[in-house]
Amino acid sequence: MTILVNPTSKSESIYPSSDDQPVAETYTHLYAILVTLEVLKQYLSGRQATVLANQFMYYNQGFPKMRVAPDVMVIFDVKPGGRDNYKIWEEKQVPQVIFEMTSSGTKSQDQEFKKTLYEQLEVEEYWLFDPRGEWIKEKLRGYRLQGEEYQLITDGRSIPLQLRLEVEGELIGFYRQDTGEKLLIPEELAEALKQERREKELAQQKLAQMETLLKRYREQFGEIKE
Repeated sequence: MTILVNPTSKSESIYPSSDDQPVAETYTHLYAILVTLEVLKQYLSGRQATVLANQFMYYNQGFPKMRVAPDVMVIFDVKPGGRDNYKIWEEKQVPQVIFEMTSSGTKSQDQEFKKTLYEQLEVEEYWLFDPRGEWIKEKLRGYRLQGEEYQLITDGRSIPLQLRLEVEGELIGFYRQDTGEKLLIPEELAEALKQERREKELAQQKLAQMETLLKRYREQFGEIKE
């Protein structure tokens, strides 16, 4: 594992948590980032893992300029919850999965610089999602580390996440490999909760109607004999 550490680094090194740059190029890209973040956070809730979005990842202690801000990264075997930034040498873990919401404007950086960097850091999977199809015709392209190099993922599966990924319009759809169940996006989850409440209310109404009918029966005919 290639984790660059400078043993003589000084404690006064400052590692900023932001650079005041926009989170994403467009609303489409921002929405894809936020939905991916929330879906994976819900999926990994209760596990020793964290999901971070657009936060600086520092990979060389003592050199604050050596950083990258993945759109979404998933790290296992770390304390759950958010961070202001992510320092590999403190957490002792490299992200297992990274997502970049790419476009024609970021193609070179995503396909060349970041892909090479993530290979060197030994990030197990690297997924590129082009929600507008500007340069990735199929919109979603994944790489899995084989030895020291990335190889194209051809089956749409994420091994670390145990999920199957599909393109669904301008979003990534995530499906559990064990059950085939889809991980609901926030809007779908809200609608499912509304439907559950409606069904519960309907069941309560039916129960109330049955109790009313039973009461009337007892008033007319007395108790029901067993």
